[in-house]
Amino acid sequence: MSAVHGHFVYTGLPCRVLFGVDAVASLAAELDALGARRAVLLTTPSHAATAAAAAAALGDRCVGTLAESVQHVPQSAIGEAEAFAVAHRADVLVALGGGSSIGLAKALALSSALPIVAIPTTYSGSEMTPIYGITRDGAKRTGRDASVLPKTVLYDPTLLLSLPVATAAASGMNAMAHCVEALYARDANPVVSLIAEEGIRALGDALPRIADEPMMRGPRSDALYGSWLAGIALGSVGMALHHKIAHVLGGSFGLRHAQTHAALLPHTAAYNAAAAPDALARVARALHATDAPSALFDLLCASGAPTALGPLGFDARDTQRAIELLTQSPYDNPRPIEVHAVRALLDGAREGVRPTSSSYA
Repeated sequence: MSAVHGHFVYTGLPCRVLFGVDAVASLAAELDALGARRAVLLTTPSHAATAAAAAAALGDRCVGTLAESVQHVPQSAIGEAEAFAVAHRADVLVALGGGSSIGLAKALALSSALPIVAIPTTYSGSEMTPIYGITRDGAKRTGRDASVLPKTVLYDPTLLLSLPVATAAASGMNAMAHCVEALYARDANPVVSLIAEEGIRALGDALPRIADEPMMRGPRSDALYGSWLAGIALGSVGMALHHKIAHVLGGSFGLRHAQTHAALLPHTAAYNAAAAPDALARVARALHATDAPSALFDLLCASGAPTALGPLGFDARDTQRAIELLTQSPYDNPRPIEVHAVRALLDGAREGVRPTSSSYA
């Protein structure tokens, strides 16, 4: 019997994707397809060698490399990057790295309308979304604008082999969070739900294998596939309480982005379990489990991702201020923000306890 679906809206995002070993070798051809001749390469010091190889492959089409991207995209960094791009008369931005480099490219595209070619080196998924985030005056603000969606994304699993296991685990769980929240988003639809569930399955299977076999290309490629799907999910529907908390803890308390997403995810899933039972059942099914929050926590342990916010820098004294910030411009969520339950959620995530679906009922 075929499934019956109610009214829904789905909008496909116009982004060209090249996926496979040595996909980055197509960079010059992709710039040609865009008619771009003056590329500024945005990256971080940790990717200096890869960036140098990309710049060499582009030859005189690479007019400058800025290796100063930082997480949460502070306003001060945007001004410096804008001046750099203008000075080099850039007509395209090549973002090589994780969410920091791609986020900086998006902030520049927002003001300059320069096209972006993204080469991800983590599993953040930002490269597939029209979402940007900028930190100003100690608060991270996010928005959506079609102009910041990369024109082309080159997914090359070879670039992920050097990603440390702990970083890969946290980044993969960050991607997992996109999929989980897409399943209970206010504007969820059947297409994105299929994508999100497959992303959870791919990431859930791959991340423990990366921990066991760090230099095997197969698990890295499978996780990159899952993160691509997570990025599509993130860019196609709205996010909820989990992402709001992560943005508050990152922008206002300085916690590391992917690690915060990882430690939070089992707890935000538990918070929403009763309000979104069908969505959490799909999460559990994709993880070959019966209880989604506890399965997500077990995945943190199996993959080497952080299990607690406390060691990341979130102190019990910060809880009240975090709750105050969460209640300002809250994201749509299947369960309303109930202060006592959110406080329990933050306490549980700070301490790293293993939650179940009934933990924050």
